[in-house]
Amino acid sequence: MALADRWLLPDGIMELLPPQARQVELMRRKVLDLYHRWGYELVMPPIAEHLESLLTGVGHDLDLNTFKVTDRLSGHTLGVRADMTPQVARIDAHRLRTEGPSRLCYCGSVLHTHAANMLASRNPLQLGAELYGHAGPDSDVEVIALMLATLDEVGVQGSISLDLGHVGVFSRLMELCGLEAQQQADYQDMLQRKALPEIDRFIGGLEVLSDTQRSWLCELPRLNGGAQTLARARTLFAGDDALLAAVDYLSDLAQRVAARFPSVDAYFDLSELRGYHYHTGIVFAAYTPSFGQALAKGGRYDNIGRDFGRARPATGFSADLKTLMDLSGQLVEQADDVVLAPAGEAEGLQAAIAELRKSGTRVVQQLEGETNCGGRYRQQLVHEGGDWVLTDL
Repeated sequence: MALADRWLLPDGIMELLPPQARQVELMRRKVLDLYHRWGYELVMPPIAEHLESLLTGVGHDLDLNTFKVTDRLSGHTLGVRADMTPQVARIDAHRLRTEGPSRLCYCGSVLHTHAANMLASRNPLQLGAELYGHAGPDSDVEVIALMLATLDEVGVQGSISLDLGHVGVFSRLMELCGLEAQQQADYQDMLQRKALPEIDRFIGGLEVLSDTQRSWLCELPRLNGGAQTLARARTLFAGDDALLAAVDYLSDLAQRVAARFPSVDAYFDLSELRGYHYHTGIVFAAYTPSFGQALAKGGRYDNIGRDFGRARPATGFSADLKTLMDLSGQLVEQADDVVLAPAGEAEGLQAAIAELRKSGTRVVQQLEGETNCGGRYRQQLVHEGGDWVLTDL
């Protein structure tokens, strides 16, 4: 790299400058305080761990997105975390070993080998909450409600829609249709791309399927939309209790969330397979029309702690705090709230500065010889009548 280019950051790596860095930090504290009020305990996992630990229970995509380094002390391969969810699962399973429900939250930087999309950062500030030790709609409703409360807390502008799916539908269909591993992978890839003509041709070429099974697989990618989607799914899957149970679960979940957040629109997509390799039940994401990607997303992943020696039910969500901050309607803290104090050690000056700072006022003391104060200060500290007082600038 040329000397003149050494100030450049790697592609997709971003930094925060004043005043945005300050605002993101204030928002981080605000959201973590929200989680604290909901009963979630803060954890701070390390930035790097043994690679096997970071990739336990997750899909191949996370492996590709993880930076690998060699530990000079042990010679083992370490990974720089690309997702904090496996770390929190390890903490619950092996370090805390809590009996009954455990609520954990976190906020920290992660690093990706490639960005999620063209506009995304490769070093997002991942924020999230996880609930372990409970299987059922109560815990799923709680984490979805907390996710929506998070968006409200940061002041995301515009209407919010909630995208709901259930990976159990796909899993059950694969079991009923008896597709081979490669056929399942091909079908899953087409589902994720919503390649409807390609799916129809693919299903038409599978001679082992019955007419009912063909109908299931052809209609699955079309099962998306509003509440009528679940009615169509019940008709399509009539006769299979497992499939109908998944549809009913989504219906019940959506009704309970709507009771708490009536302004949030529910959108159902039964072919949504985000995180299929480790999600075991519902998957969900929040969207707003002004942003083309999910604001926050999560789901149920009951098997993630199994390789840590303690398989517990689990559900949770995560988001990039920096993205939420960009979409927030809350104003950045203004720099004109700063008080300017004169240089020196005049009698009572330091005590006056300390008292102002103790009260929460931001005070900058001039340095000896400093003359260019600019227009960033609202007031100044001056000595009048034997006292140090504030006057407007």
